[in-house]
Amino acid sequence: MGPNSIYPSPNPQFINFPSRRSVVHSTKGIIACTQPLAAAAGLNVLQKGGNAADAAVAVAAGLNVTEPGSTGIGGDMFCLFYDAETKKVHAMNGSGRSGQNVTIDQIRKDLNIPDGELGHIPMDSVHAVTVPGAAAGWVDCVERFGSGFVTMEDVLAPAIELAEKGFPVSELSATFWAASEESIRKASPNGSEMLKKAPSARDGCRAPKAGEIMKNPTLANTYKLLAKHGKKGFYEGEVAEQLVKVVSDLGGRLILDDLKHHAEAGSEPVDAISVKYTGQGVGDSTSGHGIELWEHPPNGQGIVALMALGILQELEKAGQIPKWSEKDHNSTSHLHAIIEALRIAFADAHWFVADPNISNVPTTDLISPPYLASRAKLFNPSKAHSSSVHGSPAHQQSDTVYFCVSDQHGNAISFINSNYGGFGTAIIPKGCGFTLQNRGANFSLDKGHPNALEPRKRPYHTIIPALITNAEDQSLHSVYGVMGGFMQPQGHVQVLLNQLVFKLHPQAALDAPRICIGGGMPGRDGKITDATIYLEEGFDSKVVEELRQLGHNVQVVSGYQRALFGRGQIIRLHEDDGVKIWSGASDMRGDGLAVPV
Repeated sequence: MGPNSIYPSPNPQFINFPSRRSVVHSTKGIIACTQPLAAAAGLNVLQKGGNAADAAVAVAAGLNVTEPGSTGIGGDMFCLFYDAETKKVHAMNGSGRSGQNVTIDQIRKDLNIPDGELGHIPMDSVHAVTVPGAAAGWVDCVERFGSGFVTMEDVLAPAIELAEKGFPVSELSATFWAASEESIRKASPNGSEMLKKAPSARDGCRAPKAGEIMKNPTLANTYKLLAKHGKKGFYEGEVAEQLVKVVSDLGGRLILDDLKHHAEAGSEPVDAISVKYTGQGVGDSTSGHGIELWEHPPNGQGIVALMALGILQELEKAGQIPKWSEKDHNSTSHLHAIIEALRIAFADAHWFVADPNISNVPTTDLISPPYLASRAKLFNPSKAHSSSVHGSPAHQQSDTVYFCVSDQHGNAISFINSNYGGFGTAIIPKGCGFTLQNRGANFSLDKGHPNALEPRKRPYHTIIPALITNAEDQSLHSVYGVMGGFMQPQGHVQVLLNQLVFKLHPQAALDAPRICIGGGMPGRDGKITDATIYLEEGFDSKVVEELRQLGHNVQVVSGYQRALFGRGQIIRLHEDDGVKIWSGASDMRGDGLAVPV
């Protein structure tokens, strides 16, 4: 083993967290995602001369076909792209906005929410539909970060073939589909487009079962229009007209100009935000060694992971938590510190995270060491915190796809695409083959809130890609992420610590049992939302009891409900004998895998 091997000792932590999967290695690149057929779409593009960014869009399109209960062109996307030549991290915001005719007063009236009540937009309401940002994001990603050797036709061709000729449905995708079958039927008149033809079923169609062939020719047509005409193929013409029509018919307020406006504005290039971490023996703060965790800035919630990691670092500096060794992994002290750091970070973020183009979001201040040190003072090593602070991250399970791609040139991309909750609103524009997201449900209907609904504003976003560089020289350490609503920054922190502090290789870092905190903080109305700490099966029963003694309301989750803890992917870079080696892992909680190029 070389000195930079991902295995820190001859006996890696594989036995502690048994999995059916091994780490996958390659010198030419890796694709790690939740669906093997989507990974194959990305490989196809790499083999045609595309780079990591080109392949990532092919994967995103393939995932819309094979796992539409999590993601799609009717949703939003974000990405972080690492350019190997410049060692720069580029961020792109591919999220859509509310319509220009949308106001809090009008939506409250439409939803019959009385004055004085906080209220919210229901996840299945047409008012939760915001302009889909994914289509523009895919085109912009290829144009800005792509190799220049492949076209959008090349990039979308594998997904078009999957949709036209059909594909065998995977286990979890079939499960998501079945759970949402009624929603798909009821949401719009066009539900049959995303159900399997089955004459024996009610109204002649049903959710496809695992192993059955599913075709989606109308989605293939949508992709062809995007491939041929670029953004105009989605945000103008027949797709745009059908999108606006179905929303309008159901009482929504999007108009064609909202779509055209988004296409013209494009996906926003933004500066990635980061925190340097040298705690727990990861590096040396005086020499600059250690790592730098990069996240997408607000309106995404990546800042939660940065704040939590920074708070943990400040707690160690102050002597409030010990320096952990490998034996402390998932111990009571380890979990208590993570829980409390995340609660503090969420409490601030759920108040401040909003569209920075419209609201004042103090991003730099929130992740500054002095502020994080002040927030760390809320930590009590012997008791769960219950003080009233800003906002509430009330836990809500949602479905998203996170994936990552690397290439032979050393580039890598951390990419996330989502409908938000499952199939989103499950509303399907006629003849288009995709559902519309429900991201607008994250807006506040309180005019005094920074994330308050306003015309052409982006809502608080849960989806976040992550990327790690080595702080000393900004070389790439890894691209990774954990999908799943408010679980995402929690997963980012846990998986990072698993690798860097507790010395687990990428697959073991994903396999390890995780925690997911509920709200646990009073909202503006003073009510506690969800103070539960969810623990995945696999934790020591003694640790569970000790957390309860500290005042945590603990609930152990098993079986299918473990979907609560998200599904992650990792691609890590290291060297041996002067050769760059990509090492990939894919979460055992999903249907996917890491595929070498």
